[in-house]
Amino acid sequence: MHAQAIGRRNGPAISPETDRLPERADVAVIGAGLIGLSVAWRLARAGLAVAVVERGRAGDGASLAATGMLAAAAEHEPGGEGLSPLCVESQRLWHPFRDDLEAESGLTIDYRREGTLVIALGRDEVERLRFRHELQRRDGLAAEWLSGPAVRAREPGLRPTVTAGLFCPDDHQVDPARVMAALRQALRAAGGRLVEETTVTALTREGGRVTGIETSAGALRAGTTVLASGAWAGEGGLIPDLALPVRPLKGQSMALQMTPRSGRLTHVVWTEQVHMAPKDDGTLIVGATVEETGFDPHLTAGGLYALLEGARRALPGVEEMRVAGVWSGFRPTSDDDAPILGEALPGLVLAAGHHRNGYLLAPVTAEAVAALILRGETLPVAAPFGLARFTPSPRETP
Repeated sequence: MHAQAIGRRNGPAISPETDRLPERADVAVIGAGLIGLSVAWRLARAGLAVAVVERGRAGDGASLAATGMLAAAAEHEPGGEGLSPLCVESQRLWHPFRDDLEAESGLTIDYRREGTLVIALGRDEVERLRFRHELQRRDGLAAEWLSGPAVRAREPGLRPTVTAGLFCPDDHQVDPARVMAALRQALRAAGGRLVEETTVTALTREGGRVTGIETSAGALRAGTTVLASGAWAGEGGLIPDLALPVRPLKGQSMALQMTPRSGRLTHVVWTEQVHMAPKDDGTLIVGATVEETGFDPHLTAGGLYALLEGARRALPGVEEMRVAGVWSGFRPTSDDDAPILGEALPGLVLAAGHHRNGYLLAPVTAEAVAALILRGETLPVAAPFGLARFTPSPRETP
C-alpha cells in the first residue's frame, strides 16, 4: 500500500474488479487518486476513450488519507494570494461537480455545508488569528470574526478557553472514502477503464511526442498521457529529461467515534495544531501532522500524541471517544505548494503537486485538463500554474 493504515475508513461497498489494460486509448491517465479519477471521469463524460493505470489500488496514496476539506478561506496563508483565485473558482465548481458525481455514480459523497470554524485558544493565539482574518478580508474571502462565546454557541463542546474564532461559511467538506467510491463508479459508467496493480515503467515517444506508456501489463498507445500520480510524480526514471519539483509530505491522521456521552462537532474546526472534521456516520477525523520523511509510511507515537493532544486542547470530549482508526499518507507537494497543471511535453499533460488542497482543487483541475485536451485551451485561472514557473529566468541564472 502507499499509506500505512490501521482501521482506515472505507467507502460504500463496490465491485473490487479491475479492468484489463487496453491496447489503445484517447487518453492514458497515470494515477488513480482523486485527481487522476476526476480528470479521467471528466474526459470520459466528453466521449473520449480513457484508461487509468494505478500502481496499487485506487486512492491508496493521499486520497483516502485526506480529511476532505474544501477550505479556500481556512487554508489561506501569507504568500497564497496567487493560488486563491484557483481555489475560489474550484470551490464554485464543487456544486455541479457534486451533483453530477452523485447522479452518475448513484452514490452520495456526504457533502456538508455547515462551514468551518478557525479558533484561537487563549489570548496568545488571538493576534495571529486577527492577522489571518485581515489576510482573508484583503483577498476577498468570506470570513466572519466571532467572540469566544459566539464560537461556543455554535459548538458548545469546545473548551471555555476558546477566546475567538473565524467562521468561514463557504468552506465545506466531503467524505473522501465516499468521493473515491463515487468516482470509481462514475468513471466506469462513462465508459472509462480502471487498471489497478499495474506499474507504469516508461513513456513511449515518437518524433519528440509522448505516444503512450509501457506498463507491467504491456503497452498502451494513447493520443495524450496525463501524469497524475500524486507524490510519486516527481520520482525519477519515468521522465528522465523532465525534473518535476514534487515530493511527499507525510501526514498522520486518526478517526474517533463520537457518542452522545462525548458530544459531537457540527462544523469543521481548525486550531493551530490540528483540524477536526465530523462526518455523517459519527466519525470525527483528526489530522494531520506535517513531516518531511520521504516515503516512510510508519505511524509514530509522537505523531499520534500530537493529534490527540491538539484535539483534546480544544475539545475535551475526545477523551471519551473510541479510536476507530489511524493512518498515514503522502501529500503531493510542489516547491511552492501549488499545483502543476498543463502540458509538459507534446502529448504529456501534468496534474500534480496539489499539496493539502487536492479535494478543493479537483473540479478545477479536471476542467483545466479537459479544456487543454478537448479544445487546446488553457483556462485563464489555471495559466499561472504551468511547469515553466520553476524555470529560472535568464536574470536569475548564475
